[in-house]
Amino acid sequence: MGANVRKRFLSLISAMLVSIAMLLTRSWIIRQQGNKHQSPSPHLNPTLPTPNSLTRDSANLSDGLYTYHLNMSQFQSDFPHLQTYKCSVTLTPQTEQELGNPKPVVIMAIKSHPRSGARRQAARRTWAWEEEVEGYWVKTIFLIAQTEVSGQMELVALESREFGDILQWDFNEGHHNLSLKERCFLEWLDSEVPEVKFIFKGDDDEYVNPRAVVHFIKEHGSSPNTLHGHLLRHSTVMRSTKYAISKTLYSFDKYPSFLSGGGFLFPGTSVKYLHEVAQKIPVFPLDDVYFGFLALAANLTYRHDRRFYVSGLAFNACKYQEALVVHGIDPERLINIWTEVQRAQCQGGQRGGSFTLKSFPCGNHMCTPKLS
Repeated sequence: MGANVRKRFLSLISAMLVSIAMLLTRSWIIRQQGNKHQSPSPHLNPTLPTPNSLTRDSANLSDGLYTYHLNMSQFQSDFPHLQTYKCSVTLTPQTEQELGNPKPVVIMAIKSHPRSGARRQAARRTWAWEEEVEGYWVKTIFLIAQTEVSGQMELVALESREFGDILQWDFNEGHHNLSLKERCFLEWLDSEVPEVKFIFKGDDDEYVNPRAVVHFIKEHGSSPNTLHGHLLRHSTVMRSTKYAISKTLYSFDKYPSFLSGGGFLFPGTSVKYLHEVAQKIPVFPLDDVYFGFLALAANLTYRHDRRFYVSGLAFNACKYQEALVVHGIDPERLINIWTEVQRAQCQGGQRGGSFTLKSFPCGNHMCTPKLS
């Protein structure tokens, strides 16, 4: 009897062990099959970059004459916010007509400050309209950041609702942060208006001539890789004034050639290349120099033209009819100049004998611009 009990006990133990082994094997097979349909966890390899990780790095850029070194570690130390800020839009312009308009689109992108409402209003009364100009659809967008001054942000929000021409981000206004406007505007263009034909960049204290800009595009805009404006060739680096750059940040004494930020023009086909390199190289704290580094990294070319009057121009109505942009004009003077330019009869001029001046709501009445 004892031997039979032992045999049955050993048989039971063997059966249990076989069952356990089969269960473990089945569980292992199920796990392996499940793993075939799962993506690897990013935590398994922390060195692999995620899609949204920062890829900005040091850069050595050459224009054939000089080589320029941008040390990412130093830029990260001196201007960390410029390198890491993720563009966050708080107000967007109306773009329905761009996206649905069969005509080629020209965007007039104008850097502005929340406090500069008078400048924006003067521009809207004169040249900053949304309209068709000789087969092109021209729209102005004001590029604005934040301020902590009471009331300014509320006024900008009112303008945005009234005119639909404000593009605003949530970083603070500042001299060095103008480079963020360049970077974030390129991101917005590439994402929201990829079909734009040309972009004019300028400031809000300017006379701009949309008709001359369109003429210029028709005459000189055939190259998809050429930027147009007032070209500054290998400018000397300033070590003082508000444009000062330390030797620690940038030891070389020359900048690559760049277009004056007072007004320049670039083709929509270049936007994706500019945006791509803007995600890779350090953000330089001077906006026009930064755009020059982007153009160099994107292998773009320049065309200088004297009609970009970035340092101003003594008033002559016929000269202003030919000008693409004139920098440094206050709001009241802009309205007077616009009126005189539209009235002028000039040999070979673009228009004359009639003019259009737009009125806008001003409190509880319509503002009537003062004429000279």
